[in-house]
Amino acid sequence: MGFQIVTDSGANLTDELIDRFSLEVVSLTYFVGEEERESYVKGKKTDYSGFYSLLRDKVQVTTTLAGYERYQHAFEPILQAGKDLLYIAFSSGLSGTCQSAKTCAIDLQAAYPERKIVVVDSLCASMGEGLLVYHAAKLQQEGKTMEEIVAWIEENKLHLCHWFTVDDLFFLKRGGRVSSTTAVVGTVLGIKPVMHVDDAGKLVVVSKARGRQNAIRALVSHMAETAIDPGEQTVFISHGDCADDAETLAQLVRSQFGVKEIHINYIDPVIGAHSGPGTLAVFFLGKER
Repeated sequence: MGFQIVTDSGANLTDELIDRFSLEVVSLTYFVGEEERESYVKGKKTDYSGFYSLLRDKVQVTTTLAGYERYQHAFEPILQAGKDLLYIAFSSGLSGTCQSAKTCAIDLQAAYPERKIVVVDSLCASMGEGLLVYHAAKLQQEGKTMEEIVAWIEENKLHLCHWFTVDDLFFLKRGGRVSSTTAVVGTVLGIKPVMHVDDAGKLVVVSKARGRQNAIRALVSHMAETAIDPGEQTVFISHGDCADDAETLAQLVRSQFGVKEIHINYIDPVIGAHSGPGTLAVFFLGKER
């Protein structure tokens, strides 16, 4: 019966890619006040613009890790159908969801000893995680075994480069990523942080740029420094309700590197609650993160 690749909504994959590769997606959840909401519901369009409008109005949005029961609900039907299971998880450096999945997998392995269950910590986030899943799914379509795909992921996941900038420092301040002083001064001076996800799967501020356009150009500069054969790659771009800036970034990437295939999508609400409107990111394979 083969094996099923599963990921979570933190991968920010487009519906088109989810359908193309027949992926299963575990939805991470968030709260608007006391109301719990799903980041992803199969067959239903997420109201991203509405969500980011809430953030712009400074409505309190909180997140929580995906619990054991959510993974059991997602994993068990796959095992019951006689399939093995490969789950590519949101970075353990940013969330405890990967550990919840591992705990569930241990119990399900005991209940279904004839099945193979593998949970891989991607150490990636947003469409960085999504790009890792994309490559895994392509390998599956090429006929690679689950073991071969897991080996490829482990060998390449620290080459999956994430470069971000944000437009509003309020959200990084609220999450403890920058100090209140940095947020106030940065806002007044128009300073935009340039960040990446490091080898531990954590978000780190690397540099600062004066103004939005300089920050966007900084993302491209970092890509130029490390990307491996960028013209032959598929590149992912994610954004926090700033589609025009995402297209500007895509055009810069196309013109500088000759990239032919770029997929653009929104940053989901669980990540967006921490990064805020105007977040912009590019993902590609490089010599190092």
